[in-house]
Amino acid sequence: MVVRSAYSSILLKLSGEILAGERGWGYSSQSLFSILNVIAALWKEGIRIGIVVGGGNFWRGRMHGDIGLSRVVADQVGMLATVMNALVLQDKLRQLNVKTRVVGAMNFGNFAPSMSPVEAAKLYRAGELLIFAGGTSNPFFTTDTAAVLRAAEVGAEVVIKGTKVDGVYDKDPTKHPDAKRYSSISVEEVLERRLEVIDMTAASLLRDVGLKMIVFNIGKPENLAKIVAGEDIGTLIY
Repeated sequence: MVVRSAYSSILLKLSGEILAGERGWGYSSQSLFSILNVIAALWKEGIRIGIVVGGGNFWRGRMHGDIGLSRVVADQVGMLATVMNALVLQDKLRQLNVKTRVVGAMNFGNFAPSMSPVEAAKLYRAGELLIFAGGTSNPFFTTDTAAVLRAAEVGAEVVIKGTKVDGVYDKDPTKHPDAKRYSSISVEEVLERRLEVIDMTAASLLRDVGLKMIVFNIGKPENLAKIVAGEDIGTLIY
């Protein structure tokens, strides 16, 4: 799939909504398999891969207001949703003969145990595909922040965020037909303009640890392989 790769180690951020496809909840077999087939092919070509998955196909933090939950408990429920998604990804990737392990941000038992950043980095460098579940284990932090954190811990070259849109825009493209897409943008401008493609904590951490992020439309999973190969897809945040 990739003749010559621009990146040999990546951290892929997947939202839960992406796994749901057009259904909007649970799992879409079409979305799930199309994404995982690309990931498996990249791994088999020697690309080191870590994945942080969200839980939005089961639970969104904003839902807590509907039933009167505190934000802390709502975020904890969301962390558990990410564990469910991680286990599903692990099982399907193993069926594709990918050596895969779920790593919990806290100890979720023998199906998603926690481990030190040093141990995780060692496994990642050895070529094991790691799926990080449970966010950062703390409320008030998104899985975007978890993705940047895990990328820094294992030494990934880039964070690649798969979304429903094809990059970063100056305003919401679903509401503004004249929205402008950036091919690249500095993290300082993202922070200054408070662009909502990633949360501000994640953007600040990107800057502080010296990582870059590529935001792209994973509705076309083949774009992931093109990014790894060095094609100009989506928006680069540097």
